[in-house]
Amino acid sequence: MTYHPKSDFIRVMIERGFLADCTDYQGLDEAFAAGVVPAYIGFDATAKSLHVGSLIQIMMLRWLQKTGHQPITLMGGGTTKVGDPSFRADERPLLTPDQIDDNIAGIKQVFSAYLTYGDGPTDAKMINNAEWLDDLNYLDFLRDIGRHFSVNRMLSFESVKSRLDREQSLSFLEFNYMILQAYDFLELNRRYGCLLQMGGSDQWGNIVNGIDLTRRVLDHQIFGLTSPLLTTSDGKKMGKSLSGAIWLNDEMLSSYEFWQFWRNTTDADVGRFLKLYTELPIEECERLGALEGVEINEAKIILANEVTTLLHGRDAAQAAENTAKEVFEKGGVGDDLPTLTLNASDVGDGISIVQLIVKSGLAGSGKEAKRLISDGGAKMNDESLDNAGLMITPADLSTPIKLSAGKKRHALVQLG
Repeated sequence: MTYHPKSDFIRVMIERGFLADCTDYQGLDEAFAAGVVPAYIGFDATAKSLHVGSLIQIMMLRWLQKTGHQPITLMGGGTTKVGDPSFRADERPLLTPDQIDDNIAGIKQVFSAYLTYGDGPTDAKMINNAEWLDDLNYLDFLRDIGRHFSVNRMLSFESVKSRLDREQSLSFLEFNYMILQAYDFLELNRRYGCLLQMGGSDQWGNIVNGIDLTRRVLDHQIFGLTSPLLTTSDGKKMGKSLSGAIWLNDEMLSSYEFWQFWRNTTDADVGRFLKLYTELPIEECERLGALEGVEINEAKIILANEVTTLLHGRDAAQAAENTAKEVFEKGGVGDDLPTLTLNASDVGDGISIVQLIVKSGLAGSGKEAKRLISDGGAKMNDESLDNAGLMITPADLSTPIKLSAGKKRHALVQLG
């Protein structure tokens, strides 16, 4: 891009690789240079935690605040009742209001690690779109808002078109989602002076709808900015691992497992991830990303430490690194490994090694655990396991057992 930004925020977005597209680069840059810009990203409350796939958006909000602007985290308490159809092959399961409230409470814990909330001009706000969606009058909404939407245009958006092209069902409930999200932007602009919506590039159609609706109804100029949909260099979706989603809430994923996810980054992704997920200077990110051979492993440890520090704190990052050294370099157990604590009734007279591997999260099913053993990828106390029928007795568990799947995934099993 040849455009030279005036504002710190747009410069950071471009330099660090956050920017995929923008509805008006120059207009938005001038707004950022002129004063405090309130900007939002929407997060649906479909689980009790966000996962690593959302971290690029959270970091955008963090940089927004660090460069002197106001982040708004919009919780989809209303829209979660509908479900976002974007690029999904099927309809989301519908949640009850109580489930949604529980999920929002869990997600709030994650945001507070990255953003400062309060009443100041650049303090973050957390807003729930149930504030305006729960009490909508359907007929008034159709008359005042629905008339601005062309069904022909809505059908042309990629998120809808891809479902229809594959002849997959798209319910009217889901089809309404893009109208509700556009209305969110209108209400945030009307109530809170919000000038910018950000999101992944799959949200482009929804963002443009909101800008268009706000211009038609309020005659206000607002903006949209998207980040790239991130995949790892081997083509995998960011935020997934062999053992499932990489959650940001430590009740759902330990800080050690989170650290280990980043430590296992593919060589080719290290420089890019340092720019996106840490606050290290650009030159340092590029220097570390260019390292090769054994040295790139040091860069991965720096990446893991920096990302874990932002979310869980410096002590948790240091504890994770110490555990990793103990486990990998010295063949020890380490203090911070994921731990499965069983009671006597779980074990009975004995429990199969296959069950232990599944219960400890090292395999997703008994079939997968058996395959791990037969392929020579399973170890107990650093000794290879070759017998899928092995029974572990209470006596065996009188001291904790270390289970391993491959070289990088470990867990402790103990009796409570």
